[in-house]
Amino acid sequence: QVQLVESGGGSVQAGGSLRLSCAASGGIFSINVMVWYRQAPGMQRELVARISSGGGTNYADSAKGRFTISRDNAKNTVYLQMNSLKPEDTAVYYCYAVVSSLGTLGPQGYWGQGTQVTVSS
Repeated sequence: QVQLVESGGGSVQAGGSLRLSCAASGGIFSINVMVWYRQAPGMQRELVARISSGGGTNYADSAKGRFTISRDNAKNTVYLQMNSLKPEDTAVYYCYAVVSSLGTLGPQGYWGQGTQVTVSS
């Protein structure tokens, strides 16, 4: 059973930095796209950044120039380096990955449990 486990969330003052990690495990053959989403209270979940298996990246406009997504394929892990954080970045951050694994027919999408990021002014 594939699991995604996020870490690295916390509380920081505006202008600070955090680095989120999401490690996938559980009979994995390969991981296609890996994505960071976030959801603020009362808001819809929104895409923050995504990275393909080949390393191609896309960012939400709100993340461009401040956030960097990367991945370590050997560790089945995706990272989100967040700099110049703003109060409006406060949200629960979720990892999502499309994974081919033992016992499943074709690639499947999996979510992590989320990690809270709080930015104070």
